[in-house]
This record gives sequence, C-alpha cells and structure tokens, in this order.
Amino acid sequence: MAHIATTDVLIAGAGPVGLSAAAELRRHHVRVRLVDRLPARMPYAKAVGIQPRTLEIWDRMGLARPVLEAATVMRGRLLYVDGREQARIDLTLPPEVPYGFAGLPQYETERLLEEYVVGLGTFIERGTELLSFTQDEGGVTARLRTATGVGEELRVGYLIGCDGAHSTVRRGLGLGFEGTAFAEEYMLGDVEADWDMPHGYGIRSVHRAADGATDDVLVCIPLPGRGRYRMSMPAPPELSTRTGGQGPARGDGVAHGMEGGRAPELSDLQAVVDRLAPRPAVLSRLRWSSVFRISHRIVDRYADGRVFVAGDAAHIHPPTGAQGMNTGIQDACNLAWKLALVVRGEAGPALLDSYDAERRPVGEEVVGRTVRHARQGIEADPDDPRTLMRREAQLLVGYRGGPLAGSPYGPADAPQPGDRAPDCAGLTAPAAAYPWRLLDVLRGRTGHVVLLYAADPAALAEAAEAAAATGIADISQPPGTAGPARIAGPAGVPPAADGGRGLPDGPPAGTGPQAVAVLAREAAPDAVDTLAVPGYRDAAGEFARLYRPDGATGFVVRPDGHVGARFPLAGTAAALSHYLASVSAPQPAPW
Repeated sequence: MAHIATTDVLIAGAGPVGLSAAAELRRHHVRVRLVDRLPARMPYAKAVGIQPRTLEIWDRMGLARPVLEAATVMRGRLLYVDGREQARIDLTLPPEVPYGFAGLPQYETERLLEEYVVGLGTFIERGTELLSFTQDEGGVTARLRTATGVGEELRVGYLIGCDGAHSTVRRGLGLGFEGTAFAEEYMLGDVEADWDMPHGYGIRSVHRAADGATDDVLVCIPLPGRGRYRMSMPAPPELSTRTGGQGPARGDGVAHGMEGGRAPELSDLQAVVDRLAPRPAVLSRLRWSSVFRISHRIVDRYADGRVFVAGDAAHIHPPTGAQGMNTGIQDACNLAWKLALVVRGEAGPALLDSYDAERRPVGEEVVGRTVRHARQGIEADPDDPRTLMRREAQLLVGYRGGPLAGSPYGPADAPQPGDRAPDCAGLTAPAAAYPWRLLDVLRGRTGHVVLLYAADPAALAEAAEAAAATGIADISQPPGTAGPARIAGPAGVPPAADGGRGLPDGPPAGTGPQAVAVLAREAAPDAVDTLAVPGYRDAAGEFARLYRPDGATGFVVRPDGHVGARFPLAGTAAALSHYLASVSAPQPAPW
C-alpha cells in the first residue's frame, strides 16, 4: 500500500456539499484532497432548487454570476386539487434581499463548483473510494482505493464526510442515524412538457380520495430550457424496487435516494400526467429517470474528534422546498472557515465544537419541517406568508444563543450575534459612479469583516485604530492583503510538500479580518476620503434601516455571512478582544 504525504483536510464525496467544503477551504488557503468513488459526474437533476441564502454565499465567493447565467427563475408554486387551482404561492421576498429563488440541475451545480475549485488548484480524484479510517490525537489515517485499484494510506489533519446518505464516514464513526422511511416509492423524470402552464412556477397537483386523503400526486419543478421540468410522482407496483415488502438491501439499512431496477419510461410518466396534470400536456425528450425513495433521518452528532459529516451524510429528508442541498452547502461553509482557522493555528480545536452546536439544530428543524410539508403541503404551514418565504429561502437560519454568539446590543429585533448579516443597497464610494451593495463590499473577502458605523469620521478613525490594535484588522495593508502571511501546516511538513494538489504560491490574500467603515447618511460625502480604512457612505440610509445601529456601532461579520458581534463603537477594542477570545487560542493546534 502506497503512503502519501500529509495534507490538511481530506474530503470524501464531490457532490455539491463536498465541492463547497473544498471551495471554502481552498479560499482560506487550506490544503485539500477531494475524492469521489464515482468515475464521472452523474447526469441527474436530483437537487434542483437554489435558495437565495445559497446565492448570497456564492456571491461572496464570486460564483453567483455564472450560477445565475445557467439557472432559471423560480417564480412561485401552484397547487391543484382534483384539477382545480386551490392555492398560488408567489416566491416574493423583501426588496433588500438581493437574490430570488432559482432552479438548476444538480449536475450543472456540480460543474460550476468543480470549475471554481479547479481554478483554486484542486482537482477531484475520480474513482477513488474511501475504504476506512482511524483517528488519534494527532490526525486521521485514511485508506483509499484509487481508480487503478491501487491502495493508498495517507495521513491528514481532518476528514470531512460529504459522501451522501450511505456515508462511509458516518458508518466509520458509528454515528446514530435515527429516523424512518416513507412507505411510498416515487418516479423521477427529467422531461419537456408541451403545455400552457405559466413559466417559472412549480406545480403540485393532487387527487383526493373520498375520505379527503391524498391518494395521487404529481410534482413538477421547472428547469432551465423551454418547457423542461423535473417531475416526480408515485411509482406503479411494477416498478417497485422492494423485495418481499422490504426496501433494497443496503449495508447501512438506509433506504433513500435513487434506486436500481428498471427505470421508468416516458410512457410511465405520461400516464400520470394524463391523470393529474391540470391542463393537457405531452411529454417528450426524457433525459433520465429513476425510482426514488425518501427517508428522514439525522445523526446524533455532526463531529467526532477530527472527523465531520455534512449534507446527506448528516441529514436526509423529503426534497420538499429544495432544502437539502442548500442546507448541506451551509453546513460546509460553517465548518470550513472554522477548520481553516484551526489548521492555520489561529484558533484552538475547541472552535470546531461549535459546528455541531450551530448546525445540528438547523438540521433538526429542516428535517421536521420538510416531513410536515411533504405530508400536508406547504400551503398548510401556519406561518404568515412573509415568514414562510423567508424561512424557505433559508434567510432565517441563525445561531443566537450559540457558543459563538456574544451578548446582544441595541434593539432586540435588530441583527444580533448569530443572525444572518443582511445585505443592503445604496452604499457610495468617492470614485464610484454608481451605488454599491454590502455584498459588493464583502465579495472576495475570506476572513471576518469589521463594519464600523458612525457619522463622525474621527470616531471611525479611532475605532479603526482600536480594531488594528487587537490584531483583528491591519489598516496598514490594502484591501485583500490583510492577514497572516503563511499557511500553517503539520509539524515537520513544509508548505511546499503538497503532492501537487493545489497549494498556491505566496502568502494567502485576504484571509485575515479587515475593518470597513460605513459613514452615516448625514455625514459629509467627502469624509470618506479622510478614512484610513476602506470606507463607504450610507447614502440611501439602507444600512441604518436594516442594521439599526444604536448610534455609533460596530459589527463583526463572520466568513459565513452571520453577525459575530455587535458593540458600541466606543468599546471597539474590548468587544473585538472578547470576540477573538471566543474563537482563538494562544498556541497553534497540535498535530
């Protein structure tokens, strides 16, 4: 068995979640190996919904534009019962939310993420399977089998299991995965429909039995392309994958996802459409089809020592509302910035405990909600429409009361530590002839960003100096270069020993936190020119409206776009020192 040099993180599974973890870690200049047992990307439109919150995350990465160019808009959902329209849900969000709902086949999402990761110097090792692993205080020893059948044993700092519902990593950790499976089996198909249904609307059409129970259902989700949909519907008995009333044999006992057996044909899908479509439709151009089973399960913990699970390896549930892939991507982003700090020796291993503490409650809520929506329909949700849409868009995911959320400050209903940091429009800069959004200011930055708000330039300058004194921001460096000028690696392994797997030349750019000033609207426009840090003017008053600063106020925005701290500007030094203490360690993590 070959022995391969140590790398920082091994990621098992190169679906959207594994690719997102690799992208964020590489942006933070962490060395990564990304392996996937499949020889090529699968051409299946499994997860197709892109939530606004995911687009915000991709915007900071610089990935939102290519995604939007490839995606289709999701305008709303139509519910039909026995052929009659019963409800119309328009997917509308407050005007300050920068993105709407989008539809994109999973294989396109994976293509775009893979191109992004390759651009950062890391390639997917296709046909390479994680066989087993062991961990100890100093790291993880993983055993792989490559596409050529050669065995490899490598030593890594950390392992992330993004290897799906039948995760090898989850089984290797012995994690509990409690839950159950739906009795029903469904057909999935990627087809084109010739009908006159409104563009951009998902369709759910059900038939009710005499007792009022739903006994037949057709769900159509729009995809890019004229008349193209991913359709799902109950599978007829002749396509059942069960044997003797049981699900197909699995090593882990989990029945979830696409199953083997005979794939549905176009005529199978057409028969259901003829039965349930609210308007006449002719299907054509079947690209792929499968039988699909649904479970709802969640692990008892997201991490064990140096090994983590994310995405379907941690939680599976009905695809209602396109929550699964998006939740997994946010798992990956939450973990990646913390892991990067620990790998670089800028935070202690205890920071990694916050991954489970923050993300597992989110997974529990998503599993419970999608099961309710699958059984009762989203239209039965008791929340008011505004709250419902914001939750579906994953804009309400937050970590108030979590281990990294400090004391609240200012109005209770204002963004507080743990909340999503809202975007806002109307920021102006002296040399820009057009207004910016806050996302424009944050785009490309990998570290924490300290936002300093006041009307007085002198107060902002004093706060910027206090921020620099804590080490959280170096105002002597230009934007994009603040932060440590090294990449921490295992003891005795120089950074150059990367095995050709994408270690960038030179110091990381923009990995450290940086202070950005926001002048209040009432400040003089030319006051921005006097600041020693990047500065913008809240010309439209949008920052003040959405962040509701209590006078001169500071905010820490975490790398994953959540508020880390909120504090009075006069107490900048103490507040930042306290926040740093919550995530940092005086000594590098041991290897």
